[in-house]
Amino acid sequence: MAERRAGAKAGLSRELVFDAALDYLDSHGLPALSMRKLGAALGVEAMTLYNYVPNKDALLDGLVDRVMEIAFSGLADPAPGDWVPWMREFAHQLRGALLAHPGVLPLAGTRPVNSPDALRMSERWLAGMRAAGVPLGRAMDIVNVIATFTIGHTLAEAGQTPGHEGSEPNLDDRAGELDPAEFPNLTEILATRAGLDFDHRFTQAIDILLAGYAALDQVA
Repeated sequence: MAERRAGAKAGLSRELVFDAALDYLDSHGLPALSMRKLGAALGVEAMTLYNYVPNKDALLDGLVDRVMEIAFSGLADPAPGDWVPWMREFAHQLRGALLAHPGVLPLAGTRPVNSPDALRMSERWLAGMRAAGVPLGRAMDIVNVIATFTIGHTLAEAGQTPGHEGSEPNLDDRAGELDPAEFPNLTEILATRAGLDFDHRFTQAIDILLAGYAALDQVA
């Protein structure tokens, strides 16, 4: 065992631990995650992981941070006076990272994002928005609204996160049960797929939200 721990530990890093935890979540879901199971997936004893993360709560917070890092690694600062395209890219990159790692969605929606790394990201975003001409309070509102909407929309889009698969049928599964006389609109939607395109819905909603905030500048 000692040889196994020492050899594995030498090749581990904090980033590798969190990436492995993301992979585990995507495959098995949040309820199945434990330090012991994560250690087994990495080929080390659970105690070895405490060299990189102090406890499970820190692991869960770090998973949200890691997805944020993945989402925004290529996001530049907003251009002066032109923050809307930057905020649009912010939303689409966050959605993409969450869809790639749906197991982290329950954490992204429920855990406070206030770790040192997350605070540094938030500070950078707010500074960029202010430099682009957005008042501080409004900048905070915009970032929070766009992030919250994106997380909620992506959770609905994913439908079921790993480890939380339910038995309730979705709308498509009930198509054969719907009487067109009683549900003419729903049966037409199922036949034509009108209004069921998540990409279009998300893009349109983000554009509407951003247009609304941008219009406040003209009113002011």
